[in-house]
This record gives sequence, C-alpha cells and structure tokens, in this order.
Amino acid sequence: MGGFSQTIINGLLLGGLYAVVGVGMSVLFGIVRLTNLAHGEFIILASYLSTVFISALGLHPLVTLVLVIPIMFILGFVLQKTLINRLLPRGTEPPLLVMFGFSIIIQNVLLQLFTSDARHLRSAFASQSLSVGSLRIPVMMLIDFLIGTVVILLLNMFMKRTYMGKAIRAASDDGTGSQLMGVNIKSIYGIAAGIALATAGIAGVLVGMSYNFYPTTGSNYLIISFGVVVIGGMGSIMGTLASGLIFGLAQLIGGYFLGTGMQMLSGYVVILLMLVLRPQGLFSK
Repeated sequence: MGGFSQTIINGLLLGGLYAVVGVGMSVLFGIVRLTNLAHGEFIILASYLSTVFISALGLHPLVTLVLVIPIMFILGFVLQKTLINRLLPRGTEPPLLVMFGFSIIIQNVLLQLFTSDARHLRSAFASQSLSVGSLRIPVMMLIDFLIGTVVILLLNMFMKRTYMGKAIRAASDDGTGSQLMGVNIKSIYGIAAGIALATAGIAGVLVGMSYNFYPTTGSNYLIISFGVVVIGGMGSIMGTLASGLIFGLAQLIGGYFLGTGMQMLSGYVVILLMLVLRPQGLFSK
C-alpha cells in the first residue's frame, strides 16, 4: 500500500508540471483558436535559453526565469502580431502549417547551435527529497508542482479580475462584439500569444531542471499539451490544472499496475476515453 501511496503523490506532483506545460496551448487554442504545433519546440527553446544564461551569467536555473519569461512573451507577441494575425482570416489551415514550419525551424536551429547532445539544467534540488512518514517527496517535483499551481492561479486571477483579462475573455467569446466595444482584437491576440509563450518559457525551465532534453524532444511535450487540453477542455484555465493532475495520475497509476513501460500508454488511453465520452473536455467553457 505504501508503494501505491507514493505513486499517487508522484502522480499529483507530475500533474503540476503537466498543467504548466499545457496551459499555454490551452490559452492560445481557447482565445485565438490556433493549434500551436510548435508549442513543444517553444518549451525546449526556453530550456536552451536558460542554458545560455546559466553559461554566460552563472545564474541558477530558476533565476533565469527573470530573463526567459519576457523574451518568450515578446517572441509570442511579435509572432502573432506580424504573421499569425495576417493568416487567421484565411482559415485554420495556413496558421497551422506556419506553426508546423516553425517547429521544424526551431528543431534544426537548436541542432545546429547546440548539437544533439543531451542537456540538463543542473541544480541541487534534483537529488534532494523530503521524508513524510514512509513517503519520499522529490524536491524538484514539489517545486514543479508549486510553480505550476501558482502560475495557473495567477493566470486565472489575471483573466477574471483585470481589464486586460476581461478583454481577452471577451475577444474569445465574441470577437465582433468586442471590436464594437473598442477592443483591439489583433493586439489582444498578440498579448494572448505572448502569455502562452511566457508560460511555455516557465515550463521549459522546469522541464530542463527535471529531465534531460534534446532539440528534438519538443514533440513529447506537444503530445502532453494536447492531452491536457483534451481532458480539461478549451477555455478553462483552472480546468488545465485539474486535467494535468488527472493526466499525471493516469500515467503513474497505469505504470504502477502495468509496468513503467506502460505509463505513456495509460495516459493515451485516458485521452482516447475523453475523446469518445466527452470530447469537449471536463471543464470546457
């Protein structure tokens, strides 16, 4: 029973990381109606940005968030304002293809600059754990969970209590009506994309501190992001947190009963069940 309790704890902690990995996809999909096929690559790009700042400035990986977050926000804002906004009136396919192209470009640029060697954002947290009775709580997984939870709670408060957040929600609900009320849709979409990539930047640093990463590992986190959005549903930020926890628990519980090699398969089974039984997601708005 102790082993199963440990699995539950690890699944919940992993779910916090999954939530922050998927929230950027959920924001962009729910507001701009854009499926960002380069989301995983942007996460890994942030991991590599952190390695650059660590090497150049000697910063702790968590401190590099001070630089990574604004860079990723600006990148998302500029990309949306200068390119994606021009493609949105042409339908869903052109933006989709452009983001797929960006995923390939980012992969190849990272391969050229950093080679295919494994990287890791090293910190003392990786080897530390807390003991609570018979349970061991990895400090790095606890940090992932806490930061992921705080990011989603703050983002939810921003969307509900600030003028900009309300404007973003209005643009998501009714773009034409929002424009009639004086909302600049193109700027709102740019800010939404900036927020999405800023959260991807946070996820990238946490992923880099928790696991090895390569220029080609972005697709793994793209699938996780899709899983979080499918389970939680489009448009619910708090639903993203709940769906991340569900996805993390599904993987580790499946691995506990079926073997570690079946962890990802267990998560995919949950995604398939959601698509069949409730395709709009658990918390869709």
